Amino acid sequence: MAEPPIAEPSSAAPGYDQSAIQVLEGLEAVRKRPGMYIGDPHDGTGLHHLVWEAVDNAVDEHLAGHCDAVQVIVHSGGSVTVIDNGRGIPVGMHDKGVSAAEVVMTQLHAGGKFNSESYSVSAGLHGVGVSAVNAVSEWLKMEIRREGRLWFQEYERGVPKAPLDAIGTSEKTGTKVTFKPDPQIFTMTDFSFEVLNNRLREISFLNAGLEVSLEDERGDGKKVTHKFEGGIREFVESLNKKKTPLHDNVIYLHSVKDGVDVEIAMQWSDSYNESIFPYTNNVFNRDGGTHMTGLRTALTRVINQYGSREKLLKDLKNPLSGEDVREGLTAIMSVKHPDPAFSSQTKDKLVSSEVKGIVESVLNEKLSQYLEEEP
Repeated sequence: MAEPPIAEPSSAAPGYDQSAIQVLEGLEAVRKRPGMYIGDPHDGTGLHHLVWEAVDNAVDEHLAGHCDAVQVIVHSGGSVTVIDNGRGIPVGMHDKGVSAAEVVMTQLHAGGKFNSESYSVSAGLHGVGVSAVNAVSEWLKMEIRREGRLWFQEYERGVPKAPLDAIGTSEKTGTKVTFKPDPQIFTMTDFSFEVLNNRLREISFLNAGLEVSLEDERGDGKKVTHKFEGGIREFVESLNKKKTPLHDNVIYLHSVKDGVDVEIAMQWSDSYNESIFPYTNNVFNRDGGTHMTGLRTALTRVINQYGSREKLLKDLKNPLSGEDVREGLTAIMSVKHPDPAFSSQTKDKLVSSEVKGIVESVLNEKLSQYLEEEP
């Protein structure tokens, strides 16, 4: 048997030795490979993702019970401001020798999200969050209202111009971040009002009672405010606005099991299609996942059990199939999980195996109870 050929070393090849090994420190990695952290910098997805990262921090404060209003302002110069009335990023000195706020702004995988005592649930799971926004911004200005004072720090392309400093007093708390995406990184720097508005409205639906406002200072100017006390129930009602519902009230189920919060709102209509939208920690999972599997399995079982018990299916040879049960169904499922696992960084699919059983358990118990009480 012939031996495999051995390549002769090329004298023209550039040297590959210890000097060729590059280490990308801190935020330099984000600037070098922005697509890995925030999405495509050329088609608008990465650009709008910067806003979602900043808003996610405010939503996490809301989920922790400390924030009820988020404001997003698009300025005419291409910068964006995100303001919340949460606790404010911590300002004390960190072990690293700078303020905790500077650590959050300049270190990847730094933040309170990894400590379940600070946040039991978080949308900004991967901890690249606001530091990635800072890395790809031409400049970023941060104001923090905390401990009776107003703190300020400014960055240029991720590098602080000076340490965090108290510049005034404040009786309020919260964080205000203004940033301008860097044209060296983004070929597309024009924010879409529609894209921003649709996602902020969705966030407001998914977090009952959270007021989210969007102001556009460009052109003629626009301002909208979203607040839905009914949460995902109102979400389903709005989705079914142009359909004819088969029952008046949206069915709403809510339970917390093993630290996982499951909220489901659903309503059947005369439509032939099913429209089920699964979310984990406010992020839409376009490819579904274990929560979707649990919903479909339990829904088919509960409806068939109820139908048999009430003798509604006696004329059928076989039980109803899953497709039959879900025909005309509009549903929103919102799962809040302290440590979810996704198939990828984009969180398109939830793969936490325990969620299937938890969702099944919630539906079995709560939907059966609902059908008994409101046949």
